[in-house]
Amino acid sequence: MEIKLVKNILDANDRLAEDNRKVFDAAGSTVINMIGSPGSGKTSLIMRTIENLKDDCHIQVIEGDIASSIDAQAIAEKGVDALQINTEGECHLDANMIRQAVKDFKLKPGLLFIENVGNLVCPAEFEIGENHKVTVISVPEGHDKPYKYPLIFSKSAAVVLTKSDLMPYIDFDMDKFRSGIMSLNSDCKIFAVSSKTGEGLDGWIDWLKGIRG
Repeated sequence: MEIKLVKNILDANDRLAEDNRKVFDAAGSTVINMIGSPGSGKTSLIMRTIENLKDDCHIQVIEGDIASSIDAQAIAEKGVDALQINTEGECHLDANMIRQAVKDFKLKPGLLFIENVGNLVCPAEFEIGENHKVTVISVPEGHDKPYKYPLIFSKSAAVVLTKSDLMPYIDFDMDKFRSGIMSLNSDCKIFAVSSKTGEGLDGWIDWLKGIRG
């Protein structure tokens, strides 16, 4: 009975996600669902991306957190439209939360980043109407994450390894990290970047330009 209930919840969510996708497509928004653990560097990566791309295309951001509007305020200071969703305890954003939020958010053609709640498990299960999932992992988290959390890596169009400037100081095996991802998802793009130094951002930015609608 519990398994059937979970399936029903996910099926209902997926139907709403399809409705969200139609809304995004009609607005000309290419939607990227940014998923990663707390402290992985999702917000910093988005902010550096805004700096590098805002003159090329319109960027909007929806921030998901259990509480507070700190990240949305920081994003708004970059001069882009930002909206905060507080889940009040839920460990992920779902399609209905996004559906309700965009009713009061004027979507524009360009890139829409949705920063999910800090978690590698629950957000992997819930579609929200995105075009692409991107997993954000930092060097200090270790190279074993694809082996421990296979679902999100199997579903991601790209993986961004952040804080690459710490690589010389941390026991991180890039070959094992890459092999773990490729064994799950051979089409996944992998970018090693540093939001602090700017290292590796060009490849990430070029990929975003390529997927932009």
